[in-house]
Formats: sequence, C-alpha cells, structure tokens
Amino acid sequence: MSELTPWLKLICARPGRLLIGALLMLAALLSGLGLLALSGWFITETALVGVLLAASLPATINLYVPGGGIRFFAVSRTVSRYVERLYNHDTVLRLLTDIRVALFRSLASAGRGQRHELTGAQWLSRLTSDVDALDTLYLRLIAPAALAAFVTLLVCVLTALIFNLQIAAGLAVILGAAFLLATLATYARTVKIAFRQNDRQESLRTLVIEHLEGFAELTAADRAGKHGAWLMRQAQQISSKHVQTDSRIGWHQAISHLLINLSAVFALWAGFELFRSEAISGPILVLLPIALLGLAEAYSVLADAFGKLGATQASATRLNRDCQGSAPEVGSRVANLPANTALVAENLTVKYPLHAPLLMHFSLQVNTGERVGILGRSGSGKSSLADAFSGLLEPASGTCTSLSCAYLTQSTVLFEDTLRANLLLGSPGAKEAELWRVLELVELADRFDSEPDPLNTWLGSSGSRLSGGEARRVALARVLLSPAPLIILDEPFTGVDADTRQRISHRLDTWLEGKTVISLAHGPDALTSTDRVIQLET
Repeated sequence: MSELTPWLKLICARPGRLLIGALLMLAALLSGLGLLALSGWFITETALVGVLLAASLPATINLYVPGGGIRFFAVSRTVSRYVERLYNHDTVLRLLTDIRVALFRSLASAGRGQRHELTGAQWLSRLTSDVDALDTLYLRLIAPAALAAFVTLLVCVLTALIFNLQIAAGLAVILGAAFLLATLATYARTVKIAFRQNDRQESLRTLVIEHLEGFAELTAADRAGKHGAWLMRQAQQISSKHVQTDSRIGWHQAISHLLINLSAVFALWAGFELFRSEAISGPILVLLPIALLGLAEAYSVLADAFGKLGATQASATRLNRDCQGSAPEVGSRVANLPANTALVAENLTVKYPLHAPLLMHFSLQVNTGERVGILGRSGSGKSSLADAFSGLLEPASGTCTSLSCAYLTQSTVLFEDTLRANLLLGSPGAKEAELWRVLELVELADRFDSEPDPLNTWLGSSGSRLSGGEARRVALARVLLSPAPLIILDEPFTGVDADTRQRISHRLDTWLEGKTVISLAHGPDALTSTDRVIQLET
C-alpha cells in the first residue's frame, strides 16, 4: 500500500470537502435505512391493528407521525443523494485537478532523459488511465468502506440498546464477517491478478496506439492483418483474466450479501424470544431485520472497489516510478558562480541512462555578455550538452553551474493555441507592442498582420498551419522574449533560408545586447554572431 501514500496525502489535502462529502453520503444512507425500518414498522403495526379490529378488539394507531416520518425519510434520501452526487463529483474533479497539477510538476522537474525513457503511447496511458484510477480512490473506496463500517457499528449499538447485548454481539460477528469478506478478503484474492492485469492492459493499450500510428508501415509490409490478429489474441488473454477477477469479486459480493440476509434472519429469530416475553412489540421486532436488509446498499460497492484496488496500486506504482523526478535546484546552480561569469562546466560527462557517454571531460567557462558558438556534427553531443547547460539533463559526472536561462531546443515545440498564447510563454507579462517587435525581428510581422486575427491566429496542432521555417521562428521569438540573462539556442535557424537567416542574425545583436548567448549548430553559417567558436570532436 506504500505506493498509494503520496496520492492519499494529496487527496487528504482537502479534509473539509472530504468530510462534508462523507456526511452527505452518510445522510443518504441513514435516510434509506430509516425509510426501510420505519416503513416495516408502520406496515406491521397497521396489520396488527387491522387484525385486532377485525376481531372486534379495541385498537388504535397514530397514522400521522409515522406517515410524516416516512415522507421525511423519502424526501431526505432523495435530496441528500442528489446533493451528495453533485458535491462529491465536484470534489472528485477538484482532486483530479490536484493530481494532474502534481503530476505535471513532477514531469517538469524530471530530467529530459528520464522523460524520454517512455514512448508517447506510454505517457498517454500515464496521463489518462493511470490518473483516472487515482481520482476516484476516495469516492469509490475510502468513503464507502468507512461509511459501511460506521453504519454497521451504529446498527450494532442500537441493537444493544433496543434489544439486548447478546443479539448485538451476534450481529457484530455476522456483519463483521460480511465486511471483511467484501473488503480485505476480496483484496487478498484479487490483488496479484489485478496488479498484473493492469500492467498487461497498459502494455496492450500502448501496442494498440503504436499499431495505429504505424498502420501505414505495417500495411506496406503486409503485416497489418497479422499484427492486428496478434493484438486480438493478447486482448482475449487479458479478457479471460478479467473474467477470473470478476468471478472472484462476484462470489465475495454474493456471500457478503448472503451474510447480511443471514443477519436479518438471526435478528428475527433471536428477537422473537424477546417478543414472546413481551420485552419488545411486534413492529419493533420487524424493524431491525428490515433495517439490516438495507445494509446491502452500503456493502454492494465494496467488493468491486477492493477487487480493483490491485489495479489502482499498479497505476500508482507506474506514476511513482515514471513521473516522480527531481531537478537540481536553481539556487544550487548559481550559488558558486565567479563574478562576471554566466556558466561554468567542469570535467563534464554527459550521457543518458543505459547509453554510452556522449561527451567526457568537457570544461567551459562563459563570461557574462559573451557570445559562444559550439559546432559539431550529428551525434557529437551538441543537444545533450545544451540540455546539461540548461539543467534538463543531470551530468553523469562533473559539475555545471549557470545563471537562469531561456532554451530553444533542437525540436520545435508549439502548442495548439494562438500565436499570442505561444509567445507569452516566454514572457507572460509582455505587452502587445513587444510581441510585434519580436515578430518583426524574426520577419513574421507581415505574415501575421495579414491574418484576420493577427496575434490571435490559431497555429494548429504543433503549429501545423505554419511552414517548418515559420514555426521555428515563432519558437525563436518566444525564447527571445524571455528576460533570462543566459540564452541557449540549439540550431536556431532550422528550416530558415540563408537570406532570412542572415537578416535575423544581424538584428539579434541589438536585441540580445547585454545577454550571454550560447548557440549550437552543425556549421558556422547556422550560428548567431559569436566571440569564439568551440568545435566538438566525434
């Protein structure tokens, strides 16, 4: 259960909402039990009065008080159930927000190499099915189990007060067995299967997404049908295991309901002796068994919830393993910088997990305001070095200390949003005039000024409405807006023609005046203006 600890702490960060939600669930449950119990008492009382009157014996009954009580419980059950569903679903959405925010913060603090260990399909699974398995943990498992235990204890206490202690003890034994059978026993019999099946289902989901992404290649190789048939066989195997899990859950649920019915029979049988001794009346005798039958509502969801707890644990384990990263603190990266120095790398070794080093024993000192160019062929480690400079990749050995930086990565990343929204990521407080100035610098002002909604132009998925060169210049403009004192540009002019590149490069000198710039490229013509150039050997 330790894998659930960080997520349970996150869920319990809203104790007020959880308590109110639990009280609303309790109100709905108690209203249902009260409605059943009072209705049973009322029906029995009216039947007895009818028999006495038919026998010409005097008998009276107050129709208004129990009738009013029945109406009260009927209305309160409906209202409390509606408010509970409304309130708790809002709580679940808030918890989902908390989980996603915490998850994205963890992803943001994880190193770039760590994030690249998983495929896009696997990340999709983390952000959808794994998160969904956690966001209903409170509503599906914690609250129902706590309420079922509380109501069971309450019924036993009331039985001891109205009937006697022996009957209450007998009910406690039977209902306790039903509760354990529906919760811990179900969990023990399904946890291993559910855990493994959740992992296998996650793997199958990843394979299906990869099958769809590579369908054209599979079709060209005449493997689409065979690969699809293999996926179907995997799905059938998983489905057969799901049937086994559901069968165990069903049996535990059925036996727990049988024990609840047995408790009602026991209460009727044991209470009959009290009725014969005139310690309780007939309607009171009927009241308890009917109330016990109402407990089936509280117990009905427990077996299914605990039967799927193993799958929830598997999701939490994956999230803890893949999404709980840590990045070097900003303060630790700038604390030991010498005066007038923007970056110091000493004896740096750069590598990704399970891969050979890309660079070894690399040292560099960049002064404040200096322009440094780094050249190297593909595979020489330029981008990995830039990742280390920016703090996205932890060095395998050595140290890298720098000022806070803005980093243009080798891959162009634009969000499916407006031009304005993409640019403001670089400087959220930038004014409209500043946005137009940077667009003029990268020669995109005329391009967007002709659009119907200039700065509000929709860029499409990953900037699909732009050419490669235009998308690259938008990404460059976003970095140039950043107030960071250190700018790292990895292949800043990818997809930009030579004339445009030369004009932009000249304008950059004025825009970046006073800032430290490290640019990386394959050749000298793809660099911004530099004070010195470093050649990486392969």
